Amino acid sequence: MKTLVVDDDSTDRLLLEQILKEFGAVETAANAVEALFAVRAALDSGTPFDLICLDIVMEELNGLQALSVIRKMEIESRISLSRIVMITGRTDPATVMEAIKSQCDHYIAKPINKAILLEELAKVGLISVG
Repeated sequence: MKTLVVDDDSTDRLLLEQILKEFGAVETAANAVEALFAVRAALDSGTPFDLICLDIVMEELNGLQALSVIRKMEIESRISLSRIVMITGRTDPATVMEAIKSQCDHYIAKPINKAILLEELAKVGLISVG
């Protein structure tokens, strides 16, 4: 599984990287702009990300804006959509609904809980646990 972790908090980025690296290659981005460059490069090389873990609250471009751009890039590239999991401290209903409307696959509240994350990834068929 090829994964991109996008979070402006270095501790959360490192934690997600540590959890997910046992399942395959993990790239990280400290902001949404870096993430968009990584997604574009992956699509252009024909090796898109299987999973993108995306925070919402970031400077410049937030995670919801990045989600929308990523989905457009994937559709234009005619490559199957990656699984996008929003992992964020924003749990208000309006934000959750906006993320779902923007085509995220799952929404997980911080603080990051390894068991919950792995359970969600298993539900979408990216990993098997047990």
